[in-house]
Amino acid sequence: MILEVQHVEKSFGSKLILDDINFALEAGKCLGIVGLSGCGKSTLAKIIARLIPCDDGKIFLCGEEITKVIGNAFYKNMQMIFQNPEDSFNPRRTLGASLAEPIKNFIGGNNLRERVENLLSEVGLPKNYAQYYPREVSGGECQRAAIARAISVEPKLLICDEATSALDVTIQAQVITLIKKLCTEKNIACLFITHDLALLPKLADRMIVLHLGKIVEEGTPEQIIHAAQSPFTKQLMASNFFTEATFLESNNETSIEQKNF
Repeated sequence: MILEVQHVEKSFGSKLILDDINFALEAGKCLGIVGLSGCGKSTLAKIIARLIPCDDGKIFLCGEEITKVIGNAFYKNMQMIFQNPEDSFNPRRTLGASLAEPIKNFIGGNNLRERVENLLSEVGLPKNYAQYYPREVSGGECQRAAIARAISVEPKLLICDEATSALDVTIQAQVITLIKKLCTEKNIACLFITHDLALLPKLADRMIVLHLGKIVEEGTPEQIIHAAQSPFTKQLMASNFFTEATFLESNNETSIEQKNF
């Protein structure tokens, strides 16, 4: 098991944000976590990434407990992709320099330029984009570069926190397809956190629905879409960002996806 979350709880002051969260994630699989803003999903991502501590519970990464670990050595096995990719890059450094940095820190070795260019190719960007600055590329291109940086150290776990919400619908589909392709080919476990239920049938093997800090539903996308049990999930299904057509279309590659991948 790549990731295990056991009885995690978190409060800010008197407000309970996460209440007894439990799940596990295997290599090569994608777990989607969906919920409205304020449900605790981004807080959960930060706890797993050790950006903030939990109040109670345990986190295991590749069988090792990291709940209170000190240092950053475990980040070789865990990488994050954020909502606004340009903000996650140093604006004074080229994309190539930013991609090379984690390789030098966690892997080392020679041929950095060649390795950076190969990474760019893997995410569908021309090799000369290594010379560009984050401000010189589009949001979708910058997010592809962020994905390249995340996979550069060959992580076991990829955490995507609203990684497509700043992109338009067409680019979202391309980025989702890219993440799915890379995780499948490289056997990377993916934790995909989103407020948009419609994205998950295209990516997730299983999904969790969070509401007010609690898991109210868990299953495959098909199970939850066709046979939701909790009242909150049923409300989520009825909202305007999901239709039955979305699930049906998720089983077919679009012409855009075929062109790019």
